[in-house]
Amino acid sequence: MPELIGEPSRVAAGGEPPKLIDEYVGRVNTSDTRLSIAHMHSPSGWAEPGQRPEFDEFTIVLRGALVVEFDGGQMTVQAGQGVHTRPGEWVRYSTPGAEGADYIAVCQPAFAPATVHRDD
Repeated sequence: MPELIGEPSRVAAGGEPPKLIDEYVGRVNTSDTRLSIAHMHSPSGWAEPGQRPEFDEFTIVLRGALVVEFDGGQMTVQAGQGVHTRPGEWVRYSTPGAEGADYIAVCQPAFAPATVHRDD
């Protein structure tokens, strides 16, 4: 039988100014360690520290634009586009545009603070 996920859990986010994370599937909301699915609401000017996560992250931008910095460059992911970052790659996400961004992030295995390895 299908299982209804009635609502997401609000999860603390890294970076400034604060963004909102609504986790639908993952360690917090469903106790799933296989993957996490979260809706991010990122304000204009948000940036987080660089990171070198142990998980694959697939991101689909719904509104606005997400800037992804990586070793050797950066790219801008617009609404309607997606990006895949692989385990062990250094990345840094930000939303410098005037409207910020809304996006869906899928991490496999599920996101965990201990496996994201943010820069100090």
